[in-house]
Amino acid sequence: MVDRVRIDKWLWAARFFKTRSLANEAISKNQIRIGGQRIKPSRLVLVGDVIQIEKPPYEFVVSVLGLNDQRRPATEAQALYEESEESRAARELLGTRLRNDRMAHRGLAGEGRPSKKQRRQIIRFQNQGDMPEEAQDE
Repeated sequence: MVDRVRIDKWLWAARFFKTRSLANEAISKNQIRIGGQRIKPSRLVLVGDVIQIEKPPYEFVVSVLGLNDQRRPATEAQALYEESEESRAARELLGTRLRNDRMAHRGLAGEGRPSKKQRRQIIRFQNQGDMPEEAQDE
């Protein structure tokens, strides 16, 4: 373990971003804050810092438990931080809402073009009102 780590390196090591350049980009867009303050990529992270990470559409609020400047396996990376309960609950709620919206949209939009059988059924359904009443009774 290390006693001082740059925030961009820590975010990369904790697996919030795939590359350090993506972490730098997020910092420059003010999507990463420590204690509510804007920071620079060279800012040093200390154990106990509270970091707010915005990765649209989600937002994480984590407290730093450990420091590492190397990218290690995911299980070790998760030991570097602890997410707050409010943050976790908000992310799960947003995730279920997005999933439900996606499923509802898929149900309304269908699966693309209808097949030949589905087209026949649609035409038959549309023409039901056009048929004379004696033909509908049969």
